[in-house]
Amino acid sequence: MTIYLFLKGILLGLAIAAPVGPIGALCINRTLARGFWAGVAGGLGTALADGVYALLAASGFAAFSTLLARISVPLRLLGGLFMLWLGWQSFRSAGAPKAAAAESGMGDLFKVTATTFVLTLSNPATILSFAAIFAGLGLASDGAGAFTTTAGVFVGSLLWWFFLCGLVTALRHRLPDSFALWVSRISGFILIAFGIFAIGSALLLLSGK
Repeated sequence: MTIYLFLKGILLGLAIAAPVGPIGALCINRTLARGFWAGVAGGLGTALADGVYALLAASGFAAFSTLLARISVPLRLLGGLFMLWLGWQSFRSAGAPKAAAAESGMGDLFKVTATTFVLTLSNPATILSFAAIFAGLGLASDGAGAFTTTAGVFVGSLLWWFFLCGLVTALRHRLPDSFALWVSRISGFILIAFGIFAIGSALLLLSGK
């Protein structure tokens, strides 16, 4: 039963991490600009945030829903502003990916991990994904079951980011120099679009109260 929950958690982690959204675009951009470990550092932040939400959802959907209702608006506002800032940074650095590559020390990798951790925590899509999946599959539990499922989600999410960053790194030298530039611009556009959406949805929630 424990192994079954762990494997199911891995599959859920892969399923939630795989769709390319603002986090995926950001990690691809980081990998192209700063190398494999910079991309993985971003993926680690995302996997840690996925684990936090998985633990909340697995520990009890009712409690998770109550918490979500209380923090949804500030999280959307925070996440929206954060994505706007990251999108602007992506556009600003689009012309100089090689200069950014020299900055990937341990301090920079920790900063990347912290950035994607906060961004994933404040992403409404992530919150809703976990709420819907755990409720639909009846995975809400407590004790060892919750921790086992959470560990599986973390491992599955991290495996995806290792795969994605490894693939991008392997293909990077086969792609034209302009590819990194366009990825950076597209990443910036995606982040800004999601940021505007997050802020707009938060303002709609506020206006409805």
